[in-house]
Amino acid sequence: MTQRTDLYAILGLTPQATQEQIRHSYRALLRQNHPDTSPFGEPVEKAAATATLQELTAAYAILGDPTRRARYDHRTSPQPTTTRTPVRPTAPLPTNAPDRPPIQAGPVRWHTAR
Repeated sequence: MTQRTDLYAILGLTPQATQEQIRHSYRALLRQNHPDTSPFGEPVEKAAATATLQELTAAYAILGDPTRRARYDHRTSPQPTTTRTPVRPTAPLPTNAPDRPPIQAGPVRWHTAR
């Protein structure tokens, strides 16, 4: 049996899921796989359901707690790569222009708060 490490996939969710969606998915999957609610004839089926139940419980233990979920999301999210911002070279100011300041700024854009 391969162990899945994506806790959202275990619960059948995406990382954008709300806490309500996580709780709802966990409880629905718990009802499906709990040994008291589903009769299993084969010992192999019972063992598979038990393993799934353990995965569900472990996933919900992390994703159900907002603090632990934030830590998990931070650890598993791809880290942004730093890219250099290209700088457009400007023509040097003539040295014989005393009326021009050494630094020029473009127009100011005012943004309103939303």
